[in-house]
Amino acid sequence: MHSSARFLIEFGAIILALGLLGRFAARFQSSPIPLYLLAGLAFGEGGLLPLGTSEEFVAIGAEIGVILLLLMLGLEYSASDLVSNLKSQYTAGLVDAALNALPGAAMALLLGWGPVAAVVLAGVTWISSSGVIAKVLGDLGRLGNRETPVILSVLVLEDLSMAVYLPIITALLAGTGLAAGSLTLAVALGAAALVLLVAVRYGRHISRFVSSDDPEKLLLVVLGLTLLVAGLAQQLQVSAAVGAFLVGIALSGEAAEGAHSLLSPLRDLFAAVFFVFFGLHTDPASIPPVLLPALALAVVTAGTKIATGYWAARRAGISAKGRWRAGGTLVARGEFSIVIAGLAVTSGIEPSLGPLATAYVLILVIVGPLTARYTEPLATRLTGRRRDKTAVAADTGGTRESTAEEPYEVG
Repeated sequence: MHSSARFLIEFGAIILALGLLGRFAARFQSSPIPLYLLAGLAFGEGGLLPLGTSEEFVAIGAEIGVILLLLMLGLEYSASDLVSNLKSQYTAGLVDAALNALPGAAMALLLGWGPVAAVVLAGVTWISSSGVIAKVLGDLGRLGNRETPVILSVLVLEDLSMAVYLPIITALLAGTGLAAGSLTLAVALGAAALVLLVAVRYGRHISRFVSSDDPEKLLLVVLGLTLLVAGLAQQLQVSAAVGAFLVGIALSGEAAEGAHSLLSPLRDLFAAVFFVFFGLHTDPASIPPVLLPALALAVVTAGTKIATGYWAARRAGISAKGRWRAGGTLVARGEFSIVIAGLAVTSGIEPSLGPLATAYVLILVIVGPLTARYTEPLATRLTGRRRDKTAVAADTGGTRESTAEEPYEVG
């Protein structure tokens, strides 16, 4: 009885604290992710109030949080949307991967962490935060801007790449051989291709089977199906998150809309628990030694994300202002960087990888909304000054550069 009461007190205090932190972040129109991570640091080993009896339950809640994050992500896109984006924007996805994954891999190798940690840290620096970016676009009133479809296309390609990337690192972290790892990847790719094919051809039938006018029945069927598929995927050593993502893709129409509205509160709750759980496994004393590498990595990859967005928007024919806005918006890292780092922490391949990822995400999830807001005005001011100097040089006999008039663009 005593342990049960202590569990309720501990877990209730965590949920209450998360709710208050979320309200505090909303007041300042910022993401609550940094505060959730800091809460985990405070409740973990080496923190102010280490947990006791509730840590095991928090671990299960964290796993459900990852599954719901990927399920909700899959619900955002239909199979046809994914296929269309792959055909039209795959070049931007390749540029995004090259510019943003390589710095993470290079940093891991420079720190002497080995090739497996390099692959993991490459994923941490590669994937932008869809949740933070979607909120920023809404807060800034840019959902109707011309550059927004380009931003979303890059995010869709990153999210879809998770279906390939997660099985790879799962096999690497498990220490399986080349044959077993190749089989795992083949199973994951085959499953993803099969689900996409079924979703394109029979998505309406699947959604009709799952759909229900009773919210309770819809919630139970979708949640049960997701957990079942996630468990089967994990049993095949693919990834529970990939299984959940594929379930989300397979649903469409009214079923997807209804499931999205019903599962959003659950997603937010368990996702918050996941961030706390990640913080629990990070000793606050381990962050200062990796703070400098995390800061250097944040500066470099903020620049590479801006370059990615600028290039993708330019390729789509967006004006210079829209290009800078696209680049600045993509800077934020968040939930999926922590998901990837969490797999590495659980496997125990490199003790410093978790603290570095925590510091890195804390920096960029705070800086990301700022770059989204101020990259374009700052770039416009700097380029305007350069043009003024060029014009002065031309008036005094220098060589003047020709500049095209920027088309007007709202936002």
